[in-house]
Amino acid sequence: MADKLTTEHRSWNMSRIRSKNTAPEKLVRSMLHRMGYRFSLHRKNLSGHPDIVMPKHNTVIFVHGCFWHRHKGCRDASLPKTRTEWWLNKLEGNVARDHRNQLALRKAGWRVHAVWECETKNSEKLMQRLGRLLKK
Repeated sequence: MADKLTTEHRSWNMSRIRSKNTAPEKLVRSMLHRMGYRFSLHRKNLSGHPDIVMPKHNTVIFVHGCFWHRHKGCRDASLPKTRTEWWLNKLEGNVARDHRNQLALRKAGWRVHAVWECETKNSEKLMQRLGRLLKK
C-alpha cells in the first residue's frame, strides 16, 4: 500500500517522533522507581547514551522501539511497503549501532539490558523481568 500522506505531511509526522522520554521509557522508569531503584537518564559520557543508567548496580537499560530497533519476531517490527531499500538500510544501521554501543558498554564493565516497546504492554510480566535482571 502506498503512503497516503504528502511528502511534507509525512516529514512533519516523522519529525514528531521522540527519541527520549517516550511513553515506554517513562513506564519502565516508573516501574523501577516503584521497585525502589534509583537511576540517571541518558548519560552522554556512556556509549549510546543509555535510557536508564543504574551505577549502583553497574547496569544500563535501553528501552527500544520494536520498529526502530528491529525486534526479531515482533509484529511491530514490520518493514514499510514503500522505499523498502532505504528503510532496510536505515533500520539495519540502527541495529548495527545498537550492537556497537552494547559491546562498548560491556567492555567498559556495564551490564546491558534492553526492554522492548511491546514488553511494556504487560506491566506485571515486565516488572517481574526487571526484578530478576537487577537481582543478579
